[in-house]
Amino acid sequence: MERITVICPCCEAALTIDAMTGSIISHEEKKKPLASFDELKGELGKQKELRDALFSQEMSSMKDRGRLLDEKFREAMKKADVDKDKPFKNPLDLD
Repeated sequence: MERITVICPCCEAALTIDAMTGSIISHEEKKKPLASFDELKGELGKQKELRDALFSQEMSSMKDRGRLLDEKFREAMKKADVDKDKPFKNPLDLD
């Protein structure tokens, strides 16, 4: 079995890939040097800000979700009223 080792350009991790199937056999992350306490504290602060931003973004999208689902339902009902004379064709039966 032939194996290929590739270095990821983003995270510099080493990926071992099977040449026949193209599947990843192993993944080894680049070892990072130990940081100081202040650097770790700053990194945790950045991660907290990112989590808070993602959470607020998801909360705002959930506020509009009900309205969007209602609009999609109304559009589907309009389409169902237009197509009510046609028989239903199951897309799985077209094979």
